[in-house]
Amino acid sequence: MAAAKRNILILNGHPDTNGKGLCHGLADAYADGALKSGHSVKRIDVAGLDFGFLHSQAEFEKGKAPAAIVAAQEQIRAANHLVVIFPLWLGDMPAVLKAFFEQTLRPGFAFDYRPSGFPIKHLEGRSARVIVTMGMPALVYRWYFGAHGLKNLKRNILRFVGFAPVRDTIIGGVGTASRKTMERRVEEVRALGRHAS
Repeated sequence: MAAAKRNILILNGHPDTNGKGLCHGLADAYADGALKSGHSVKRIDVAGLDFGFLHSQAEFEKGKAPAAIVAAQEQIRAANHLVVIFPLWLGDMPAVLKAFFEQTLRPGFAFDYRPSGFPIKHLEGRSARVIVTMGMPALVYRWYFGAHGLKNLKRNILRFVGFAPVRDTIIGGVGTASRKTMERRVEEVRALGRHAS
């Protein structure tokens, strides 16, 4: 039985817009695998968008979203699988990606408050994959440091607005791994794209 075709949105959260780094290559590989399996793929390179930081609760809850964010919200709404790719910086996602999530996953779009209890999730029915690159070994990040930045994104951001399941891939040892090892990791990401997982 053939796997269902999916509408995939890839978020490349690397702050560098030159398009030559590992995160860009991983986004390309995932898209290539997905397209060759017949899935629909859209991509957002977050660093290339025109938006600013939010500065108040009122702006978050009632402010007008920039045009680039409105367009991104439409792409998120149309997708049923989200892929988030970023390098680990100071134990977390880069600031530009966090600002993107704050701008995009606003009340009214991603969730709505209730008088009491947990908010209403508006993005249910969608799955996600988070791919994180880092210099340290993946096991050190996951077991010694507790992968807190990754856990925060998965539980407190993506699952909070309805994404489930949210799976992750950690690519560690960037900068010290052999070329062959990195090529193998890129192919693993291409395979994830083929299966839209």
